[in-house]
Amino acid sequence: MKNLGLYIHIPFCIKKCFYCDFLSFENTGFEVHRRYIDAVKKEIEYYGGIYGNKYLVNSIFIGGGTPSLIDAHLIEELMESLKKYFPIAESAEITIETNPKTLTRQKLEIYRRAGVNRLSIGVQSLYDMELKRLGRVHKAEDFIENYKTAREVGFQNINMDLMFAIPQHTQEVWEATLKQAIDLNPEHISFYSLQLEEGTPYFEQFERGEILQIPDEVDRRMYHRAVELLTKAGYEHYEISNCAKKGFECKHNLKYWNMEEYLGLGLGSHSFVEEIRFSNTKDLKLYNQALAAFHSDPAPWVTERYKNTPKDSQSEYVFTGMRKLRGIDLIDFKVRFGKEFFEAYPEQKEMVEKYMEQNYVRIENNHMSFTLKGIDISNRILAEFV
Repeated sequence: MKNLGLYIHIPFCIKKCFYCDFLSFENTGFEVHRRYIDAVKKEIEYYGGIYGNKYLVNSIFIGGGTPSLIDAHLIEELMESLKKYFPIAESAEITIETNPKTLTRQKLEIYRRAGVNRLSIGVQSLYDMELKRLGRVHKAEDFIENYKTAREVGFQNINMDLMFAIPQHTQEVWEATLKQAIDLNPEHISFYSLQLEEGTPYFEQFERGEILQIPDEVDRRMYHRAVELLTKAGYEHYEISNCAKKGFECKHNLKYWNMEEYLGLGLGSHSFVEEIRFSNTKDLKLYNQALAAFHSDPAPWVTERYKNTPKDSQSEYVFTGMRKLRGIDLIDFKVRFGKEFFEAYPEQKEMVEKYMEQNYVRIENNHMSFTLKGIDISNRILAEFV
């Protein structure tokens, strides 16, 4: 059986952060959550009938929104449904995204009982002033308390999400945040630069001149300092924005970067199975109604479906694989696509050689990857392959 990753979207949160453009809804109650989870369970049953005998699930990622907002017993129900309709590997990595404001000991205990073995906590900052500036609903002490409780409950694989280059951010505060995070000794740390997305309060404030973007050179200085401190502390920098202790790389996210197969369940979720990309509606009412009344194919909640051409798959393989610090495997490329890398990209050969001379790209041990310097201009280089 081939391996499959499962992603489940929980589109609810207490309050949308100022920078957030994710698909989520504020101020929802138990009845809304109940109906949605019932719909997701029906989708699980549907796809279990299609893929349940073909694939072994070796990663599950429950993301959002804020999955830890809803009643933990609903998460337990989802896990029971997954186990009923899909074979799940004993060693499967099972992650849930959480917000420190919505976590309790009881919820953490229920997650553990349900089989969740990896916790991803949206910390963003360990300074209350910055959390307020970001529109986060939690305080630093909420995170510290929940982190300790998670350890007591038995979680041995915890990720901290951190954010840098936020309005008025300073190098000193960023370094202090990183050092505090390292002292806590989580297994995984993700660090993302703030992106201004259209339609968010931050973008509107930026357009009105009420906030300023951090200059690129400051953003890059913060990024490189994070890499330096984390690697010095024993973390492996395995992906552009992620560091982990050895053996604790996020198996689920590696599926995206390795262009492996995954199935998305829930509102707005995306899938890549058998070289077909498909995605669900972003309309909550339509999603719930379609699943409640569903009896036969085609699945009415699926709004987009596209079969990759060989060229699509080649481009995606490069674009996602180059996010990893070890880059893309040129032997694997040949096995997958039946041609050498520069047979597929003859026009880019000279460009790659030029970037190698300038120490932006390297080819070693049959892998092509960015140098740390090259990461800073990675989007410009990758645009040549799309």
